[in-house]
Amino acid sequence: MAISEKITKTTTPTFWEGEIPVNYIYTFGLAGETFFRAVKDRGTFLATRCETCGVTFLPPKAYCDRCFAKLEKYFDVGTTGWVETFTVSFKNMDGSDKKRPRILAMVRIDGTDGGIIHYLQGIPFDEIALGMPVQAILKPKAERTGGIEDIVGFGPVRK
Repeated sequence: MAISEKITKTTTPTFWEGEIPVNYIYTFGLAGETFFRAVKDRGTFLATRCETCGVTFLPPKAYCDRCFAKLEKYFDVGTTGWVETFTVSFKNMDGSDKKRPRILAMVRIDGTDGGIIHYLQGIPFDEIALGMPVQAILKPKAERTGGIEDIVGFGPVRK
């Protein structure tokens, strides 16, 4: 069956052999692009706030989830936050054992109602606690590309 043929028997499984050429461009969307550009260029996080609902979104959003208001003002919220929850991963995605366990945490960014799920680094396992203050660890500016991998993880707050 050719890819352009009309399907008439919807109960009969069909398949396509070979390759289907697909061209695409993945984008972060307007709010995501603004967020990652700030991480890349300025080394900081941006959020949006719904003045109607009082919710501060991080990552930022273009529209409020609750009242659908358009959110156009972005503001700097820094890169510090606190550990809201965490887990220790002992396995790789394929089920094999990790060489050393990794800690994945939900970090609530200060002054926002949102946060980022990312790895904790430079903190001994027995010192990690809920509510612990942490700070984003970013790649050096020259190595940043404008994506999530610009954030290496979160570590202890530097003084």
